[in-house]
This record gives sequence, C-alpha cells and structure tokens, in this order.
Amino acid sequence: MRNLLLACSLLALAPLAIAASPEAAPTTATEPSAALKAAVAGDWRTPESVARDAYRHPAETLAFFGLQPGQTVVEITPGGGWYAEILAPYLRESGTYVAAIVDPAALPEGRGRDYQQRQKDNLAKKFADAPAQFDRAVVAAYDPAAPVFGTPGSADLVLTFRNVHNWRGSGQAEGMFKGFFDVLKPGGVLGVVEHRARTDVPAEDKSGYVGEAQVIAMAQAAGFVLDGKSEVNANPKDTKDHPNGVWTLPPGNNHDPEDAAKYRAIGESDRMTLRFVKPDRK
Repeated sequence: MRNLLLACSLLALAPLAIAASPEAAPTTATEPSAALKAAVAGDWRTPESVARDAYRHPAETLAFFGLQPGQTVVEITPGGGWYAEILAPYLRESGTYVAAIVDPAALPEGRGRDYQQRQKDNLAKKFADAPAQFDRAVVAAYDPAAPVFGTPGSADLVLTFRNVHNWRGSGQAEGMFKGFFDVLKPGGVLGVVEHRARTDVPAEDKSGYVGEAQVIAMAQAAGFVLDGKSEVNANPKDTKDHPNGVWTLPPGNNHDPEDAAKYRAIGESDRMTLRFVKPDRK
C-alpha cells in the first residue's frame, strides 16, 4: 500500500516537474503562409542566398517565429542581408522591417570599427540598389555597449540568427538580451537561431557553438519565457568537433582543399531554433 501511494504521489508531481523544466517547451511546426512562401521565392533574391535555403529553411523558420503582415520586425545585425531579402519585401506593404546594425562610430578606431563600417556600407548599397524591395526598410544603428533597438515596447518580433556566440565572447550577451526585451511589446516574440553545441561551453570558446541550455538561460535572465523549440534547422550530421569550429563547414569552408567533399556532405551547422515571449503585464 505504501508503495502504491508513493507511486501515485510521484505521478501527481510529474506534470509539475515537467512544467518547471526549460526542456519541456514543445517542438512545434507552423505551415508557412502563401505570402511568406512568395517572399522566399522572390526573383530578387540572389542565387547565393537561394542556394542556402536547404540549410536555413527560411519559410519554416519565420513561420515558427510567428511572422505576420503588419508587424514591426527588428532583425539584429543582418550581415549581408540574407534574411532582409525576405523580410523587407514581405513587410513592405504592411509592417516595418528594421535592420539593427552596430554603429561603427560607437567603436574605437581599428579593425572592429572598419569591419562594421563595411557591413553598414554594403547593406546600404544593397538596399539602395533594389528600391522595389528595400525602399521602406529602416536601418537603426546601436551601441553594443548599451544597445537600444528602438522605442521601448514598439516591436512585435525580434530576430537574431547565429549571433549569440559573438556576444558571449565579447561580454555583451546580457545587454543584448535586455535590449531585445525592452524593445518588444508585451506578448512580443524573440526568435533565436544559433549554432548548437553538444553541451555548455565557456564564454571564451572559439568554436562558434553555444549550449542550448545556455541560450535559454540568457533569455530567461532577461525576463523572457521559453515558448517553443523547433528542429527545423537541426543537422545530425554535424559532429561539432571540426578543427576551425563552425567555420570549417559551409558556407565558411575554412578547411584543407582535400577535405571539401567531406564537409560538403555534412552541410551547414546543427542549429537550435528557439521562440521566446515577453510576458504580458500583470
């Protein structure tokens, strides 16, 4: 009888334990809308961008994050504009796309500032060369030491793709996640895609991978609630033990020429895809 009561007690407590665990967020999938599929299929996208769809799954990823017409969407450090080629045209008639870039003037003179200036100039040229897609895109520069991404409570969706490892290495992760939280409306969503390590890694790790639990903890420390996970960007072929970290794999291809076929067969890195929500005001 005692064993039966113990078993019943454990069963009763099990749902509570599951609810408290960050690993309990359901793996969910959302069918991309026709409008989103049309943006992904747009003939303005570069062939180089389209070639990466097989690894980055943009329609499925953005649908999972809840992208909708009419939203204000902030993409953090869009780089060469891979996702901007989809997001800016999709939101052009209904919504606002904001490309949040590092302000070169906020950095000390040197290679870091020069790199960010090139990134800024290249993105500006990309937008200027294709006004039919980018004329309504907004570019907002931020200081990585004290990041502000817009008026507090103004954004519906904040997106970051494969950036968290950089912020951890530079000691900026806490401030970045706080900035995401501040700019989002209550109920707004933070979507994170990041190279996924096998387990936790030190902040000074140079592989480019980050532990999934570490990213969840960073977001939760800023006030976010984990709302869902997707395996849409998973790659079980990625062994995560490459000599030059994630940059060994495509598209970086930082490896010996004779290993090209090996790494091409693996493809791009294994990636976590996490959706967080800013809680509504009580």
